Amino acid sequence: MKFDTPAGTNPIDRQTVIGKPHPRIEGPLKTTGTAVYSYENHAVAPNAAYGYIVGAGIAKGRIASIDTAAAKAAPGVLAVITADNAGPVKASGFYVAKPLAGPEIDHYHQAVALVVAETFEQARAAAGLVRVDYTRGTGAFDLLAARAGAKPHQRQPDVRIGDFDGAFAKAAVKVDEVYTTPDQSHMMMEPHATIARWDGDELTIWSAQQIVGWARRDLANKIGVPQDKIRIVATYIGGGFGGKGSVCSDAVLASLGARAAGRPVKVALPRTLMPNNTTHRPATIQRVRLGADKDGRLVAIGHETLSGNLPGGGPEIAAAQTELLYAGANRLNLTRLAVLDLPEGNAMRAPGEASGMMALEVAMDELAEKLGMDPVALRILNDTQVVPSDKPEETPFSTRELVQCLRTGADRFGWKMRDPKPGTKRDGQWLVGMGMASAIRGAPIMPAGARVTLDAKGMVTVESNMTDMGTGSYTIIGQTAAEMMGVPLDRVIVKLADTRFPDAFGGGGQAGAATATAGVYAACVKLREAVATALGFNSGDVEFTDGEVRAGNRRVSLAGAAKAGPITAEDKIEYGDLSKRYSQQTFGAHFCEVGVDAWTGEIRIRRMLAVCAAGRILNPTTARSQVIGGMVMGAGAALMEELAVDKRFGFFVNHDLAGYEVPVHADIPHQDVVFIDELDPTMSPLKAKGVGELGISGVAPAIANAVYNATGIRIREYPLTLEKHLDKLPQVA
Repeated sequence: MKFDTPAGTNPIDRQTVIGKPHPRIEGPLKTTGTAVYSYENHAVAPNAAYGYIVGAGIAKGRIASIDTAAAKAAPGVLAVITADNAGPVKASGFYVAKPLAGPEIDHYHQAVALVVAETFEQARAAAGLVRVDYTRGTGAFDLLAARAGAKPHQRQPDVRIGDFDGAFAKAAVKVDEVYTTPDQSHMMMEPHATIARWDGDELTIWSAQQIVGWARRDLANKIGVPQDKIRIVATYIGGGFGGKGSVCSDAVLASLGARAAGRPVKVALPRTLMPNNTTHRPATIQRVRLGADKDGRLVAIGHETLSGNLPGGGPEIAAAQTELLYAGANRLNLTRLAVLDLPEGNAMRAPGEASGMMALEVAMDELAEKLGMDPVALRILNDTQVVPSDKPEETPFSTRELVQCLRTGADRFGWKMRDPKPGTKRDGQWLVGMGMASAIRGAPIMPAGARVTLDAKGMVTVESNMTDMGTGSYTIIGQTAAEMMGVPLDRVIVKLADTRFPDAFGGGGQAGAATATAGVYAACVKLREAVATALGFNSGDVEFTDGEVRAGNRRVSLAGAAKAGPITAEDKIEYGDLSKRYSQQTFGAHFCEVGVDAWTGEIRIRRMLAVCAAGRILNPTTARSQVIGGMVMGAGAALMEELAVDKRFGFFVNHDLAGYEVPVHADIPHQDVVFIDELDPTMSPLKAKGVGELGISGVAPAIANAVYNATGIRIREYPLTLEKHLDKLPQVA
């Protein structure tokens, strides 16, 4: 199916199933502990052995020698895999870090060996017997120190529009500040885990992978096996946030270990190995310059950002959203990348926007204060309905309800009760403040397919390689098929996350929901045509509803079409140039109230609100869950999350959940989520966008702005831990 003109009226618009707040169809399995995650697939490999990874003890250098004799002789050991016997292992694909070191060490805890044994305990014990001698090299572990060698990167070219320097110099009111964000870890509940099994020359892995198509491609390239000989299954995923975008060391080494041992092998990364062995959100240093006239209109917008990565890795594109969010004739966006020998920096929920908004939206508040303007009013004043550019042809946004989000949020949150003078509102020992920030996140969509089958019982089965990492994919895909085929949701069976199913991209980049459901739509259109033909209807004027096929006065049971055998249809939706003709983005506004203990400096969130405009909301229940999850992650980014770098030896010190703090229930109060009624016909026939990453974009600066309003102390170095303002708090009477 081609989608090259904006969507008109179609069966989705009935919204008898789509748009309704259905609970997750796999929810009972997850809440009863019967959902089978990758590592728990005992039935597919009842004789599985266990692999345990040995991580490098240095961050940069070479392996001088590695002695595996004692490990091989240990009880139960079946194989020990190192670079000496693994065969070629390449560093290629979505993740650039090499999954197996040797002889060069690229980063701390890079895998240097895998020990395979009959039991997990035997593998772990034998791994402790592997002796590695290293020749330590000199590494770069300090982003600020590496700044001088930073270079532009093709992923985010420089943007220069108008005369930024001249306009900024002449601006009536200016902000010129530097903001820093730290390295952060995904810390998903389920660790990276894989079961690998060879059947002759064919490899199957049951693995926690967000995008199974990428996983198959990258695994094939890394170990030199043709893609058509690899199958990836990822039925359930216990959280990913970008950290499971493709195969990591667990999948690669499980595959190599299974081949060496001659039987299936299970590998799960211990929690303490994950931050240094896999990927993380890289730290940034950002300079934001805003210039405005005396009325508050932006005349100069400059955003320069620096991040670091391994050779071959990309930057954190923290300045990207600054190209789109506000009007302004003179603009400068510079992205610079330094080479660091820390573990790989890569995608983490809302890569770019989550970090970049932490600077831009604080700078906007600083500008509002200098202007004596309300922060909401400043943002509304600088709204734009076209992408700021110096080209004669302007690119409009497909939809842009930022102003409505801001106004709705301000009204619902009681923004008029905010005292603009910081440090003046108290509640006993607590200093109380309100803050807000705009939100923006891209709305990408990919070509996607699906396969749908109608059987004689009237059941519709959907097959797609889309994944569900707790996002509700099973449910919204089922809702799409149910709406299209005119059946209740309980008459739909959804099968996901298997490379044997049609490609639907997967879960990542806020693209999954819109992409996968569009593929299901295309397949259902073809199935509707096949059913109509089987029943002798003209497919052009037929209606599918209440388990029947109807045209005029004629009604036939849907199941009747398949009485001679199941009817299967498969199709793929492909796109024209709508994404080039329109800028497709999601928008929102975040509001927060905090209390800061006047004695201790402790920061407590009191309430939060997110207002989101993200096209048609396919399921308000699962969409709300995605947004509040993003809000929780934003709270963590604002107040506590930080991978502490040992700049002498090049590793993240707090590499477990004891040392890396994330929000818990006691940290998160009531959260309110409002969805603006919006359809985007340029996206797909469903007129929907993604929403999961919009939920985090802008949360951290809203909290930072609230803390400033409470205390009068501006902190520009995240996270906002109490020692950064404790000695500056106002005197307690």
